[in-house]
Amino acid sequence: MSPAADVVALPASRVTRRPRRLFFVALPVLMGLAVFIGFAPSYYLKGAFGTPSLTGLYHVHGLLFTSWMLLMIAQPLLVMTRRTDLHRRIGSIAALLIVAMVIAACFVAVDGGRRGAAPPGIPPLAFMLVPMATVVVFPALTGAALFWRNTPQTHKRLMLIATMELIPAGFGRWTLLASSGPLGFFGTTDLFLVAMLIYDKVTTRRFHPATIYGGAFLIASQVARVALSGTATWQSLAAWLIA
Repeated sequence: MSPAADVVALPASRVTRRPRRLFFVALPVLMGLAVFIGFAPSYYLKGAFGTPSLTGLYHVHGLLFTSWMLLMIAQPLLVMTRRTDLHRRIGSIAALLIVAMVIAACFVAVDGGRRGAAPPGIPPLAFMLVPMATVVVFPALTGAALFWRNTPQTHKRLMLIATMELIPAGFGRWTLLASSGPLGFFGTTDLFLVAMLIYDKVTTRRFHPATIYGGAFLIASQVARVALSGTATWQSLAAWLIA
């Protein structure tokens, strides 16, 4: 009997599934890294950079959004290690985290407008629409993902696209991208969506509907923010919000 005969052959589906699932771990890791680099001077490593202290609102905001990024890494890892029971239990808590994140995002967006926070060359009230839209886009995408939680391929794609809504805040603080405005922080974020489309095409020979429709919704929201941010209607609303 040859040595090869003693080797137990794994089913092809198990051999190919694990590398494919790694994509859904690697992508949120890269997104988390982008956020960490962007917020390192003002939040994660602020002690080393000597940046000004933060109010309680920003500590709560940072804790909530960091928890989400860690959750997006942990959840696919639990699926890979066959801990789907724990994955589901944690997923039920995620709904509460989403609500808390939306509330915190709203307060931070208004506070940023009051402080005149904006990238170079962008009027603060115009820029305020960028984070304020997150209050709509993020829960819309996560809500859709939770609705399709029993359809794993749709669920995990929508969760990743929802997380992409949060990444421009990190990229916008990269020195090389800060001066590029929306083209820089939105465009770089959308490369993650391109990666998902390539993954779909390579692994299934077609684009998954969740990637197409979820991605189209995300990009449409980005374009709408740029188009509406300078309108008189938004300027009046923004002025009322920060009054």
